[in-house]
Amino acid sequence: MNLNLEGKSAIVCGSTQGIGKAIAEELAQMGASVTLVARNISKLREVKDGLSVAHKQAHQFIQADFSDPIGLKSKITEYLKENPTPEILVNNTGGPAGGQIIDEPYTKFMETMTAHLECNHLLAQALVPGMKEKGFGRIINIISTSVYVPIPGLGVSNTVRGAVASWAKTLSLELGQFGITVNNVLPGFTDTVRLEGIVQAKAKKTGKTEEEIIAAMKMETPARRFGQAEETAAAAAFLASPSAGYINGVSIPVDGGRTGCI
Repeated sequence: MNLNLEGKSAIVCGSTQGIGKAIAEELAQMGASVTLVARNISKLREVKDGLSVAHKQAHQFIQADFSDPIGLKSKITEYLKENPTPEILVNNTGGPAGGQIIDEPYTKFMETMTAHLECNHLLAQALVPGMKEKGFGRIINIISTSVYVPIPGLGVSNTVRGAVASWAKTLSLELGQFGITVNNVLPGFTDTVRLEGIVQAKAKKTGKTEEEIIAAMKMETPARRFGQAEETAAAAAFLASPSAGYINGVSIPVDGGRTGCI
């Protein structure tokens, strides 16, 4: 199995914590040069300095805010003037706060669509021409199992994640002939800051303790535990590898068996 990414480079969004950070670390261990993208410059420096350079890679970072797509487009344009086009793009952005969909203001949908769909699209448009020239590309979107089964209480997230999955499938049909694959990884309950926030919100709404909420969530999962960010990262890293060249246009849950469909 060819998992070697030496000589290749990757852009990993939302890569200063959680799943994004774990993916950046995994890709670096496989030999890729990684460019981190996030808002917090001190965390960007810290994570970059901790990435493996066993294959003599040169890691970088781009400070960008996904609530500002025009700013993101400007920064990726400047980056590409000074660097070859990365062969791997990992789209990963934190989801919105939970809430009943009927109660959500229109603006929250638009803000979330901007941070997820619009910014994903801008990055793909910037990188795909270079991927085509190389005859190799991997676009990997970290979404959610709500693509298959909506998660109660995450109305806006469910809606936008579904839109991103449809965008990705459409893109996969257009780019497969150029050696570019587009796939989605769907994390289930994963032990991250995002999950902590969801647990806290449920506890506040229901009056139950966080421990009770966590126990109930784990009972929903056949594995009877939360996933680790590194487990989701492993799936994303495989999709980025040469060996995954014939996997295209799919959504892969990494959820301990929780999603209630095949």
